[in-house]
Amino acid sequence: MSVKIRLKRMGAKKSPFYRVVVADSRAPRDGRFIEEVGYYNPVANPVEVKIDEEKALQWMLNGAKPSDTVRNLFSKAGLMEKLHNTKNQK
Repeated sequence: MSVKIRLKRMGAKKSPFYRVVVADSRAPRDGRFIEEVGYYNPVANPVEVKIDEEKALQWMLNGAKPSDTVRNLFSKAGLMEKLHNTKNQK
C-alpha cells in the first residue's frame, strides 16, 4: 500500500474547494481517506491555503508522497524546505 497526500474536490459546480488529505493511492479521488491535513480554496481572492504543517511533515517523514499540485502548495508554504532540513538533521 502506498500513501499519497492529495486533493479531494469539494464545493459546488464551477466553484471548487479542495481538502488536502492523506489517502491510500488505490482509493478514488473523492473517496475514502486516512486523515485531513488542510484545505485549498483557489476561488478566493487571494487564494486560501491552510495546512497543518506538523501532521503533513509527520506523514511525509513516514513515507507519504505528495501529488504534484500538493507539492507546489507545500513548496509555497515552505513545507518542503522544512522536510529537507528535518531529513538532513537525522
